[in-house]
Amino acid sequence: MKNKAHSTKNFSKKLSNKIKAGFKITEYNTKLPYVVLTKEQKNINHNVHLVLCCLTIGIWSLVWVYLTLTHTSKKEILIAIDEDGNVFEERCLLN
Repeated sequence: MKNKAHSTKNFSKKLSNKIKAGFKITEYNTKLPYVVLTKEQKNINHNVHLVLCCLTIGIWSLVWVYLTLTHTSKKEILIAIDEDGNVFEERCLLN
């Protein structure tokens, strides 16, 4: 079993990195310990991307498709410490 202080430090570091990346805490449990984080979907201004796509003769479409695929869905993740003291992260299923 790993050192509890080391596990807690890794847990806090991973949590801090996710918050810096735009996630917000929606559920927190100190007894188990685990945290559920949510990142809301971002709205994409498709009119601006259409204009940029036309101005760049379609090259901007690669950026537009990437943004559409990565930014349009709500994301939920779980960060926890398992019984062996390992910090892990999983995607939560959304309803």
